Amino acid sequence: MTHSPTTESILESTDHQLRNQVQAILKDTELQNRDQHAERSLASGDAVARFQNERGATARSRSEWEPGADQGSSPFRGQPRPGGEHVPLAPRSLRESGLSEAELEGLILKFLLSHGRATGRDIADQIKLPFGLIEDFLYQLKEDRLVLFKAAGPLSDYVYEPTDAGCEKALRYNKSSTYYGAAPVPLADYAGSVAAQTVTEQSPRLADLKNALGELVLKTEVLKQLGQATNSGRGLFLSGSPGNGKTSIAERITRAFGQYVWIPRAISMWGEIVRLYDPSSHEAAPMDEIMTEFEPAQIDARWIRIKRPTIVVGGELTMDNLEIKIIDSTGIAEAPLQLKSNCGTLVIDDFGRQRMQPDELLNRWIVPLEKRFDFLNLTSGRKIQVPFDQLIVFSTNLEPRDLVDEAFLRRIPYKIIVEDPTEPQFRELFLRMAKDLALSCPPPMVDYLVDRHYRAPGRSMRFCHPRDLLNQVKNFCDFEETQPEVTKQAIDAAVKNYFALVG
Repeated sequence: MTHSPTTESILESTDHQLRNQVQAILKDTELQNRDQHAERSLASGDAVARFQNERGATARSRSEWEPGADQGSSPFRGQPRPGGEHVPLAPRSLRESGLSEAELEGLILKFLLSHGRATGRDIADQIKLPFGLIEDFLYQLKEDRLVLFKAAGPLSDYVYEPTDAGCEKALRYNKSSTYYGAAPVPLADYAGSVAAQTVTEQSPRLADLKNALGELVLKTEVLKQLGQATNSGRGLFLSGSPGNGKTSIAERITRAFGQYVWIPRAISMWGEIVRLYDPSSHEAAPMDEIMTEFEPAQIDARWIRIKRPTIVVGGELTMDNLEIKIIDSTGIAEAPLQLKSNCGTLVIDDFGRQRMQPDELLNRWIVPLEKRFDFLNLTSGRKIQVPFDQLIVFSTNLEPRDLVDEAFLRRIPYKIIVEDPTEPQFRELFLRMAKDLALSCPPPMVDYLVDRHYRAPGRSMRFCHPRDLLNQVKNFCDFEETQPEVTKQAIDAAVKNYFALVG
């Protein structure tokens, strides 16, 4: 229904009888528009009726997931692209979206409670669903006296405002969770996307691994071992002396699996909404290339394209990080680290130095590492199964056998010792880093460093030393206001500062 620009002025200027006549005309017009709308709904299969009659059972069945199910039966609809990513296609109906009536109602009412009023298209943009899919449901909310038409909007839209009953119901929804962002994706759909983009099917080759680790200097033997581990997509144990690049290797290895994947912003698990996308853990990927192949309306906006995740945790890791976390002030549920790292890499850095004991992690993950699925507890007390699909990298400078037992090590099929660099490797890396830092470095200065500060005192070389020493050389030159050049004086000062306490 579209009001003429002078409707308000007419109502204000007419007498009581004429006012009633105008309001009657407007009411009749609204009823005619609604009748026409109902006819369109019936002609298209009556989306509202389908939503009410079928939505509940479908949502329940898709809010759970059974590992080992045939991937072809997954409700996830994705268009494959090179690199292993699958672009999620927009739902063609509310039934196909997998949302329950309560989930959709809660999101809309909580959004309106927070913002006061909004057009139907603004609501659709907020919850990341096509306007055509929620238009009938908005009419249903009006029929239920939860919202009202405040004014006409553009393109046959309306401005919606919650009624007192709608506000009261929104407040009840807020008691469990204040979330009103993107509509959640059912767990079964998410599991289907993980299966489609799994690291175990990427099979990176030597060229992929060299591109991923290109700036690192590694022995050929170590490179081949890493290639086998990434090709399997299973667990990996990196051990060796500190400063030899274990963390650098672990952080870069994800690049070998392909650049991008798609994840839902939130997941529906038995009626509970769990937020998966985390800007602090995930890096949104550019969409320019995708937009040359797809129209915006073809893509399910509830999903976001990200770089394959690499999540690194160190000594701060606790058991709480491995469970669904509820933010007390908002009631919003956050996905655990292992769920956020699916289709990528999860690095447990400095393994053995966490607040929890290594055997606690052993007991928590011994089944997921073997079966590739995990168990999580919902706030309702229900235990659910979720995909556990990432390359797990344990990095430590401690002796692995002193940390975990044989049963745990058996489930980490690849154990790689990252040894100290050879002298040629050290020299190569030192000259490369000097060039990167725009420092002039005559070869005799490398000879001086090796002979005076490594060979003579019997000091072990580490892969991190060239970078750390040259950064100190650069700071020395900047402070002394001298030319950016590696000199004996600068080397001696850097070595004195760097090795003063560690020898």
